Amino acid sequence: MRIAFKEWAVVVDALGRGDQILILRKGGIAEGPGGFKAEHPEFWLFPTLFHQQRERVIEPARWRYDEIAPHLPEVGKVRLEFLARVVGVWRLQTLAEAERLRDQHIWRDEVIAGRCDWGREPGLHALAVRVFRLPKPVEWPMRPEYAGCKSWVELEADPPKDGLSPVLGESEFAAKLEWLRSVLPA
Repeated sequence: MRIAFKEWAVVVDALGRGDQILILRKGGIAEGPGGFKAEHPEFWLFPTLFHQQRERVIEPARWRYDEIAPHLPEVGKVRLEFLARVVGVWRLQTLAEAERLRDQHIWRDEVIAGRCDWGREPGLHALAVRVFRLPKPVEWPMRPEYAGCKSWVELEADPPKDGLSPVLGESEFAAKLEWLRSVLPA
């Protein structure tokens, strides 16, 4: 499985720690007029600093960013550690729907509001994911085709999937997913 999903390194960290099971996405410029599509049921989380701004996440995530920043891979490499499996997809049509998720992610309110309003169509995509950790991260060379404002990239080879373990236990993950399902549109 070679598909990877580009996301801020601090968000990948929150997903990998089990602090959130939610990905909110508007879509990258390179995704064209159709915008973002949740087209892959399983993907590697590809941490990036592209567009990442420390000030765009809530205060605890800023502190966490300060902790992880010195340990990010050197320029020209990407570290893959987490595999995500999509277990729910929603299209949030309004800012009010997105605001219901306030404590389920690390983005600041004004970032969510800006993303909801940006582009031709208001709203966001919300993906609930079950995240699994490799026993040991793998580093890959950063390739030119991975660059740019896009959500999905195809890796040059399949990362190993041996020894994956869920970052959250079954009952804790089920409780978080059930809560999301209770507040999001059917």
